[in-house]
Amino acid sequence: MADWKTLYNQKKTDLKTAVEKSVRSGDQVVLGHCAGVPVELTNEMMAQAGRLKDVRVFHMVPLHDCSYCDPKWEGTFRHTTIFAGGPTRNSINEGRGDFIPCFFSELPGRLRDGSIDCDVAMIMVSPPDEDGFMSYGISVDYTLQAASSARVVVAEVNPKMPRTFGSCIHVSEIDYLVETDYYPIEIPLPKITEVEEKIGEFVAGLVPDGANLQLGIGAIPDAVLHFLTEKKDLGIHSEMFSDGVVDLYEKGVVTNKYNNLNPGKFVATFLMGTRRLYDFVNNNPDIVMKPVDYTNNVLVAGRLNNLISINSAIEVDLYGQVCADMIGSKQFSAVGGQVDFVRSAMHSEGGKSIIAFPSTGRNGTISRITARLNEGACVTTSRHDVDYIVTEYGVAHLKGRSNAERAEALINIAHPDFRDALRAGRQG
Repeated sequence: MADWKTLYNQKKTDLKTAVEKSVRSGDQVVLGHCAGVPVELTNEMMAQAGRLKDVRVFHMVPLHDCSYCDPKWEGTFRHTTIFAGGPTRNSINEGRGDFIPCFFSELPGRLRDGSIDCDVAMIMVSPPDEDGFMSYGISVDYTLQAASSARVVVAEVNPKMPRTFGSCIHVSEIDYLVETDYYPIEIPLPKITEVEEKIGEFVAGLVPDGANLQLGIGAIPDAVLHFLTEKKDLGIHSEMFSDGVVDLYEKGVVTNKYNNLNPGKFVATFLMGTRRLYDFVNNNPDIVMKPVDYTNNVLVAGRLNNLISINSAIEVDLYGQVCADMIGSKQFSAVGGQVDFVRSAMHSEGGKSIIAFPSTGRNGTISRITARLNEGACVTTSRHDVDYIVTEYGVAHLKGRSNAERAEALINIAHPDFRDALRAGRQG
Protein backbone atom coordinates (compact mmCIF):
# COMPACT_ATOMS: atom_id res chain seq x y z
CA MET A 1 0.00 0.00 0.00
CA ALA A 2 1.25 3.49 -0.84
CA ASP A 3 2.42 5.65 2.04
CA TRP A 4 -0.05 8.26 3.24
CA LYS A 5 1.75 11.23 1.64
CA THR A 6 1.51 9.56 -1.77
CA LEU A 7 -2.16 8.80 -1.15
CA TYR A 8 -2.75 12.38 -0.08
CA ASN A 9 -1.32 13.75 -3.31
CA GLN A 10 -3.31 11.23 -5.35
CA LYS A 11 -6.57 12.26 -3.67
CA LYS A 12 -5.93 16.02 -3.63
CA THR A 13 -7.99 17.94 -6.16
CA ASP A 14 -9.83 21.22 -6.66
CA LEU A 15 -13.30 22.10 -5.39
CA LYS A 16 -14.99 21.84 -8.79
CA THR A 17 -13.60 18.40 -9.55
CA ALA A 18 -14.31 17.06 -6.08
CA VAL A 19 -17.98 18.01 -6.26
CA GLU A 20 -18.39 16.92 -9.90
CA LYS A 21 -17.03 13.46 -9.11
CA SER A 22 -18.90 12.94 -5.85
CA VAL A 23 -22.42 14.44 -6.00
CA ARG A 24 -25.06 12.91 -8.28
CA SER A 25 -28.72 13.70 -8.77
CA GLY A 26 -30.82 11.84 -6.20
CA ASP A 27 -28.03 11.73 -3.60
CA GLN A 28 -28.29 12.63 0.04
CA VAL A 29 -25.31 14.81 0.97
CA VAL A 30 -24.49 14.92 4.68
CA LEU A 31 -22.58 18.03 5.72
CA GLY A 32 -20.24 18.35 8.67
CA HIS A 33 -22.06 19.84 11.64
CA CYS A 34 -22.43 23.36 12.96
CA ALA A 35 -19.16 25.37 12.92
CA GLY A 36 -17.49 22.39 11.27
CA VAL A 37 -19.51 22.78 8.07
CA PRO A 38 -17.30 22.70 4.94
CA VAL A 39 -18.39 26.08 3.60
CA GLU A 40 -16.42 26.05 0.34
CA LEU A 41 -17.54 22.56 -0.68
CA THR A 42 -21.13 23.56 0.07
CA ASN A 43 -20.80 26.70 -2.02
CA GLU A 44 -19.32 24.72 -4.90
CA MET A 45 -22.22 22.26 -4.77
CA MET A 46 -24.59 25.22 -5.12
CA ALA A 47 -22.53 26.49 -8.06
CA GLN A 48 -23.14 23.16 -9.82
CA ALA A 49 -26.90 23.24 -9.27
CA GLY A 50 -27.53 23.32 -13.00
CA ARG A 51 -26.48 19.69 -13.45
CA LEU A 52 -28.30 18.37 -10.38
CA LYS A 53 -31.83 17.50 -9.34
CA ASP A 54 -33.45 15.93 -6.27
CA VAL A 55 -30.34 16.29 -4.10
CA ARG A 56 -31.12 16.15 -0.38
CA VAL A 57 -28.84 18.09 1.95
CA PHE A 58 -28.68 16.82 5.54
CA HIS A 59 -27.17 18.58 8.54
CA MET A 60 -28.21 19.75 12.00
CA VAL A 61 -27.46 23.18 13.52
CA PRO A 62 -27.25 25.62 10.58
CA LEU A 63 -24.64 28.37 10.90
CA HIS A 64 -24.05 29.08 7.20
CA ASP A 65 -26.56 30.68 4.83
CA CYS A 66 -28.18 27.36 3.73
CA SER A 67 -29.12 28.88 0.39
CA TYR A 68 -30.32 25.46 -0.85
CA CYS A 69 -33.39 26.06 1.34
CA ASP A 70 -34.49 28.94 -0.92
CA PRO A 71 -37.79 28.18 -2.73
CA LYS A 72 -36.09 28.78 -6.08
CA TRP A 73 -34.12 25.55 -5.64
CA GLU A 74 -37.18 23.37 -5.20
CA GLY A 75 -36.66 20.27 -7.33
CA THR A 76 -32.89 20.70 -7.19
CA PHE A 77 -32.12 20.71 -3.46
CA ARG A 78 -34.20 19.65 -0.48
CA HIS A 79 -33.10 20.04 3.12
CA THR A 80 -33.50 17.11 5.54
CA THR A 81 -32.64 17.32 9.21
CA ILE A 82 -33.33 16.37 12.80
CA PHE A 83 -32.84 19.99 13.94
CA ALA A 84 -34.39 23.22 12.66
CA GLY A 85 -32.60 26.56 12.87
CA GLY A 86 -32.96 30.12 11.65
CA PRO A 87 -31.95 29.56 8.01
CA THR A 88 -33.85 26.25 7.69
CA ARG A 89 -37.13 26.61 9.65
CA ASN A 90 -39.16 28.06 6.82
CA SER A 91 -38.28 25.26 4.41
CA ILE A 92 -39.42 22.70 6.99
CA ASN A 93 -42.60 24.48 8.06
CA GLU A 94 -43.56 25.28 4.47
CA GLY A 95 -43.15 21.66 3.36
CA ARG A 96 -40.06 22.20 1.21
CA GLY A 97 -37.85 20.40 3.73
CA ASP A 98 -38.16 17.28 5.84
CA PHE A 99 -37.88 17.05 9.63
CA ILE A 100 -37.07 13.65 11.13
CA PRO A 101 -37.89 13.16 14.85
CA CYS A 102 -34.73 11.63 16.31
CA PHE A 103 -32.69 11.93 19.48
CA PHE A 104 -29.25 13.37 18.73
CA SER A 105 -27.61 10.35 20.41
CA GLU A 106 -29.38 8.01 17.98
CA LEU A 107 -28.33 9.76 14.79
CA PRO A 108 -25.09 7.79 14.22
CA GLY A 109 -27.11 4.59 14.58
CA ARG A 110 -29.61 5.78 11.98
CA LEU A 111 -26.73 6.49 9.59
CA ARG A 112 -25.22 3.06 10.29
CA ASP A 113 -28.43 1.14 9.65
CA GLY A 114 -29.33 3.23 6.61
CA SER A 115 -32.68 4.50 7.89
CA ILE A 116 -31.12 7.92 7.30
CA ASP A 117 -29.05 7.51 4.19
CA CYS A 118 -25.69 9.07 3.41
CA ASP A 119 -24.45 8.94 -0.15
CA VAL A 120 -21.87 11.71 0.13
CA ALA A 121 -20.20 13.03 3.30
CA MET A 122 -18.72 16.51 3.00
CA ILE A 123 -16.55 17.27 6.01
CA MET A 124 -13.81 19.60 7.24
CA VAL A 125 -10.67 18.23 8.90
CA SER A 126 -7.31 19.44 10.18
CA PRO A 127 -4.14 18.68 8.19
CA PRO A 128 -2.69 15.18 8.66
CA ASP A 129 -0.25 14.37 11.44
CA GLU A 130 2.98 12.44 10.91
CA ASP A 131 0.99 9.20 10.52
CA GLY A 132 -1.62 10.56 8.09
CA PHE A 133 -4.45 10.98 10.62
CA MET A 134 -6.64 14.08 10.44
CA SER A 135 -8.73 15.43 13.30
CA TYR A 136 -12.47 16.02 13.00
CA GLY A 137 -11.76 19.16 15.00
CA ILE A 138 -14.88 20.86 16.33
CA SER A 139 -17.44 18.52 14.72
CA VAL A 140 -17.31 14.82 15.60
CA ASP A 141 -20.99 14.26 16.59
CA TYR A 142 -22.60 12.49 13.58
CA THR A 143 -19.84 13.62 11.18
CA LEU A 144 -17.61 10.68 12.04
CA GLN A 145 -20.36 8.17 11.31
CA ALA A 146 -21.35 9.95 8.10
CA ALA A 147 -17.78 9.55 6.87
CA SER A 148 -17.92 5.84 7.78
CA SER A 149 -21.27 5.25 6.06
CA ALA A 150 -20.96 7.34 2.90
CA ARG A 151 -20.38 6.07 -0.61
CA VAL A 152 -18.00 8.98 -1.13
CA VAL A 153 -16.15 11.12 1.43
CA VAL A 154 -14.99 14.58 0.41
CA ALA A 155 -12.91 16.58 2.88
CA GLU A 156 -11.75 20.14 3.12
CA VAL A 157 -8.29 20.04 4.70
CA ASN A 158 -8.11 23.33 6.57
CA PRO A 159 -5.10 24.40 8.70
CA LYS A 160 -7.44 26.67 10.66
CA MET A 161 -9.63 23.76 11.77
CA PRO A 162 -8.55 23.12 15.39
CA ARG A 163 -6.77 19.83 15.89
CA THR A 164 -8.53 18.01 18.70
CA PHE A 165 -7.98 14.62 20.28
CA GLY A 166 -10.33 11.67 20.67
CA SER A 167 -11.54 11.07 17.09
CA CYS A 168 -9.73 11.10 13.75
CA ILE A 169 -9.85 9.90 10.16
CA HIS A 170 -6.96 8.62 8.03
CA VAL A 171 -6.05 9.91 4.58
CA SER A 172 -6.81 6.42 3.22
CA GLU A 173 -10.48 6.74 4.31
CA ILE A 174 -11.15 9.84 2.19
CA ASP A 175 -11.91 9.85 -1.53
CA TYR A 176 -11.28 13.49 -2.44
CA LEU A 177 -9.21 16.06 -0.55
CA VAL A 178 -9.50 19.79 -1.16
CA GLU A 179 -7.14 22.21 0.57
CA THR A 180 -8.84 25.33 1.95
CA ASP A 181 -7.78 28.04 4.38
CA TYR A 182 -10.39 29.98 6.36
CA TYR A 183 -11.51 30.22 9.97
CA PRO A 184 -14.46 28.06 11.01
CA ILE A 185 -17.65 29.97 11.64
CA GLU A 186 -17.61 31.88 14.92
CA ILE A 187 -20.49 32.58 17.31
CA PRO A 188 -20.48 35.98 19.05
CA LEU A 189 -20.77 36.09 22.81
CA PRO A 190 -24.39 36.52 23.92
CA LYS A 191 -25.66 39.58 25.76
CA ILE A 192 -26.88 38.69 29.23
CA THR A 193 -29.91 40.56 30.55
CA GLU A 194 -30.99 41.07 34.15
CA VAL A 195 -33.57 38.29 33.74
CA GLU A 196 -30.92 35.84 32.57
CA GLU A 197 -28.61 36.87 35.40
CA LYS A 198 -31.32 36.01 37.93
CA ILE A 199 -31.90 32.64 36.26
CA GLY A 200 -28.17 31.98 36.23
CA GLU A 201 -27.89 32.70 39.93
CA PHE A 202 -30.74 30.30 40.78
CA VAL A 203 -29.28 27.55 38.61
CA ALA A 204 -25.78 28.02 40.02
CA GLY A 205 -27.24 27.48 43.47
CA LEU A 206 -28.15 23.92 42.43
CA VAL A 207 -24.59 23.08 41.34
CA PRO A 208 -22.37 21.46 44.01
CA ASP A 209 -18.58 21.47 44.08
CA GLY A 210 -17.17 18.62 42.03
CA ALA A 211 -20.17 18.50 39.69
CA ASN A 212 -19.88 17.44 36.04
CA LEU A 213 -21.77 19.87 33.82
CA GLN A 214 -23.76 19.49 30.64
CA LEU A 215 -24.78 22.83 29.22
CA GLY A 216 -25.39 24.50 25.92
CA ILE A 217 -24.76 27.88 24.36
CA GLY A 218 -26.52 31.18 24.84
CA ALA A 219 -27.25 33.81 27.45
CA ILE A 220 -28.62 31.47 30.15
CA PRO A 221 -25.70 28.97 30.12
CA ASP A 222 -23.26 31.89 30.09
CA ALA A 223 -25.13 33.52 32.98
CA VAL A 224 -24.93 30.24 34.91
CA LEU A 225 -21.18 30.06 34.32
CA HIS A 226 -20.82 33.65 35.57
CA PHE A 227 -22.19 32.57 38.97
CA LEU A 228 -20.01 29.46 39.26
CA THR A 229 -16.75 31.30 39.92
CA GLU A 230 -16.72 30.35 43.62
CA LYS A 231 -17.26 26.63 42.93
CA LYS A 232 -14.48 24.08 43.08
CA ASP A 233 -13.34 21.29 40.79
CA LEU A 234 -16.14 21.35 38.23
CA GLY A 235 -15.99 19.09 35.19
CA ILE A 236 -17.38 19.21 31.65
CA HIS A 237 -19.09 16.28 29.96
CA SER A 238 -21.40 17.92 27.48
CA GLU A 239 -22.88 17.77 24.03
CA MET A 240 -20.97 21.01 23.44
CA PHE A 241 -19.42 23.92 25.27
CA SER A 242 -18.41 27.48 24.45
CA ASP A 243 -16.23 30.37 25.59
CA GLY A 244 -17.67 30.68 29.10
CA VAL A 245 -16.13 27.34 30.05
CA VAL A 246 -12.69 28.67 29.08
CA ASP A 247 -13.15 31.52 31.58
CA LEU A 248 -13.86 29.06 34.38
CA TYR A 249 -10.88 26.91 33.42
CA GLU A 250 -8.55 29.90 33.52
CA LYS A 251 -9.91 30.81 36.98
CA GLY A 252 -9.20 27.29 38.24
CA VAL A 253 -12.88 26.43 38.71
CA VAL A 254 -13.03 23.77 35.99
CA THR A 255 -10.46 21.06 36.65
CA ASN A 256 -12.36 17.92 35.60
CA LYS A 257 -10.91 16.33 38.74
CA TYR A 258 -14.09 14.40 39.49
CA ASN A 259 -14.87 13.30 35.94
CA ASN A 260 -14.91 9.63 36.87
CA LEU A 261 -15.17 8.48 33.23
CA ASN A 262 -12.43 10.65 31.72
CA PRO A 263 -10.44 12.11 34.62
CA GLY A 264 -8.91 15.50 33.91
CA LYS A 265 -10.60 15.77 30.49
CA PHE A 266 -13.19 18.03 28.90
CA VAL A 267 -15.55 15.77 26.93
CA ALA A 268 -17.78 17.05 24.12
CA THR A 269 -19.07 16.06 20.69
CA PHE A 270 -19.05 19.47 18.96
CA LEU A 271 -17.96 23.01 19.73
CA MET A 272 -19.04 26.47 18.69
CA GLY A 273 -17.85 29.84 19.91
CA THR A 274 -15.28 32.48 19.12
CA ARG A 275 -11.75 32.04 17.88
CA ARG A 276 -10.63 32.15 21.51
CA LEU A 277 -12.45 28.84 22.09
CA TYR A 278 -11.02 27.31 18.94
CA ASP A 279 -7.49 28.36 19.95
CA PHE A 280 -8.06 26.91 23.43
CA VAL A 281 -8.98 23.45 22.14
CA ASN A 282 -6.37 23.34 19.37
CA ASN A 283 -3.73 20.69 20.18
CA ASN A 284 -5.00 20.61 23.77
CA PRO A 285 -4.59 17.08 25.14
CA ASP A 286 -7.18 17.79 27.85
CA ILE A 287 -9.95 18.05 25.21
CA VAL A 288 -11.55 14.75 24.20
CA MET A 289 -13.97 14.92 21.27
CA LYS A 290 -16.20 11.87 20.89
CA PRO A 291 -19.16 10.85 18.69
CA VAL A 292 -22.57 11.83 20.01
CA ASP A 293 -23.56 8.21 20.62
CA TYR A 294 -20.86 8.24 23.29
CA THR A 295 -21.22 11.70 24.86
CA ASN A 296 -25.04 11.70 24.96
CA ASN A 297 -25.54 7.99 25.56
CA VAL A 298 -27.51 7.48 28.78
CA LEU A 299 -25.51 4.30 29.46
CA VAL A 300 -22.32 6.38 29.35
CA ALA A 301 -23.24 9.81 30.75
CA GLY A 302 -25.45 8.23 33.42
CA ARG A 303 -22.32 6.68 34.97
CA LEU A 304 -20.89 10.11 35.74
CA ASN A 305 -21.20 11.23 39.33
CA ASN A 306 -23.01 14.50 40.08
CA LEU A 307 -24.03 15.14 36.48
CA ILE A 308 -25.86 18.47 36.33
CA SER A 309 -27.80 18.86 33.08
CA ILE A 310 -28.86 22.41 32.15
CA ASN A 311 -31.25 22.92 29.23
CA SER A 312 -33.97 25.32 28.15
CA ALA A 313 -37.60 25.32 27.01
CA ILE A 314 -40.09 27.26 24.95
CA GLU A 315 -42.95 26.48 27.36
CA VAL A 316 -43.80 24.22 30.30
CA ASP A 317 -47.34 23.31 31.30
CA LEU A 318 -48.66 22.86 34.82
CA TYR A 319 -48.07 19.09 34.68
CA GLY A 320 -44.39 19.79 34.10
CA GLN A 321 -44.43 18.77 30.44
CA VAL A 322 -41.63 20.55 28.61
CA CYS A 323 -41.86 21.72 25.01
CA ALA A 324 -38.44 22.86 23.85
CA ASP A 325 -38.58 22.44 20.09
CA MET A 326 -41.94 23.68 18.73
CA ILE A 327 -44.00 26.86 18.77
CA GLY A 328 -47.49 25.47 18.39
CA SER A 329 -47.38 23.19 15.37
CA LYS A 330 -44.32 24.92 13.87
CA GLN A 331 -40.93 23.30 14.23
CA PHE A 332 -38.55 25.74 15.93
CA SER A 333 -35.50 23.63 16.82
CA ALA A 334 -35.45 19.97 18.00
CA VAL A 335 -35.02 17.66 20.94
CA GLY A 336 -31.23 17.70 20.43
CA GLY A 337 -29.60 16.21 23.51
CA GLN A 338 -32.08 17.48 26.10
CA VAL A 339 -33.80 14.17 26.83
CA ASP A 340 -30.51 12.27 26.55
CA PHE A 341 -29.03 14.32 29.38
CA VAL A 342 -32.22 14.66 31.45
CA ARG A 343 -32.28 10.87 31.65
CA SER A 344 -28.53 10.61 32.15
CA ALA A 345 -28.78 12.96 35.14
CA MET A 346 -31.60 10.79 36.49
CA HIS A 347 -29.23 7.79 36.53
CA SER A 348 -26.22 9.75 37.81
CA GLU A 349 -25.28 9.43 41.49
CA GLY A 350 -26.09 12.92 42.79
CA GLY A 351 -27.33 14.06 39.37
CA LYS A 352 -29.87 16.79 38.66
CA SER A 353 -31.56 17.96 35.48
CA ILE A 354 -32.56 21.61 35.19
CA ILE A 355 -34.81 23.27 32.62
CA ALA A 356 -34.22 27.04 32.77
CA PHE A 357 -35.94 29.81 30.80
CA PRO A 358 -37.42 33.32 31.18
CA SER A 359 -40.96 33.35 32.56
CA THR A 360 -42.40 35.32 29.63
CA GLY A 361 -42.07 35.60 25.87
CA ARG A 362 -43.00 38.05 23.11
CA ASN A 363 -41.77 41.05 25.08
CA GLY A 364 -43.58 40.03 28.22
CA THR A 365 -46.99 39.54 26.59
CA ILE A 366 -47.27 35.77 27.13
CA SER A 367 -46.41 33.39 29.94
CA ARG A 368 -44.05 30.55 29.11
CA ILE A 369 -45.50 28.59 32.01
CA THR A 370 -48.90 27.60 30.66
CA ALA A 371 -51.99 25.79 31.87
CA ARG A 372 -51.57 23.48 28.89
CA LEU A 373 -49.16 23.32 25.96
CA ASN A 374 -50.12 25.27 22.86
CA GLU A 375 -52.25 23.41 20.35
CA GLY A 376 -50.07 21.34 18.03
CA ALA A 377 -46.99 21.45 20.23
CA CYS A 378 -45.26 18.16 21.06
CA VAL A 379 -43.70 17.19 24.38
CA THR A 380 -39.89 17.23 24.43
CA THR A 381 -39.25 16.15 28.04
CA SER A 382 -42.10 14.27 29.67
CA ARG A 383 -43.60 15.05 33.05
CA HIS A 384 -42.18 11.73 34.26
CA ASP A 385 -38.63 12.83 33.48
CA VAL A 386 -38.67 16.48 34.53
CA ASP A 387 -36.73 17.43 37.66
CA TYR A 388 -36.03 21.14 38.30
CA ILE A 389 -37.69 24.07 36.50
CA VAL A 390 -36.07 27.51 36.93
CA THR A 391 -37.20 31.01 35.91
CA GLU A 392 -36.10 34.43 37.13
CA TYR A 393 -38.69 34.02 39.90
CA GLY A 394 -37.22 30.91 41.46
CA VAL A 395 -36.86 27.14 41.43
CA ALA A 396 -39.61 24.49 41.22
CA HIS A 397 -38.47 20.98 42.13
CA LEU A 398 -41.01 18.63 40.55
CA LYS A 399 -39.59 15.15 41.19
CA GLY A 400 -41.83 13.24 43.57
CA ARG A 401 -44.54 15.89 43.57
CA SER A 402 -48.21 15.32 42.77
CA ASN A 403 -49.94 17.06 39.87
CA ALA A 404 -51.46 19.58 42.27
CA GLU A 405 -48.13 20.27 43.97
CA ARG A 406 -46.40 20.66 40.62
CA ALA A 407 -48.97 23.14 39.39
CA GLU A 408 -48.63 25.27 42.51
CA ALA A 409 -44.83 25.19 42.40
CA LEU A 410 -44.82 26.23 38.74
CA ILE A 411 -47.36 29.01 39.26
CA ASN A 412 -45.13 30.36 42.02
CA ILE A 413 -42.23 30.84 39.59
CA ALA A 414 -44.39 32.22 36.77
CA HIS A 415 -44.43 35.95 36.13
CA PRO A 416 -46.74 37.58 38.73
CA ASP A 417 -48.87 39.12 35.97
CA PHE A 418 -49.97 35.65 34.84
CA ARG A 419 -50.36 33.75 38.11
CA ASP A 420 -54.08 34.42 38.59
CA ALA A 421 -54.86 33.36 35.04
CA LEU A 422 -52.82 30.18 35.52
CA ARG A 423 -54.73 29.32 38.67
CA ALA A 424 -57.99 29.90 36.83
CA GLY A 425 -56.79 27.81 33.90
CA ARG A 426 -55.73 25.05 36.24
CA GLN A 427 -59.19 24.90 37.74
CA GLY A 428 -60.72 24.91 34.27
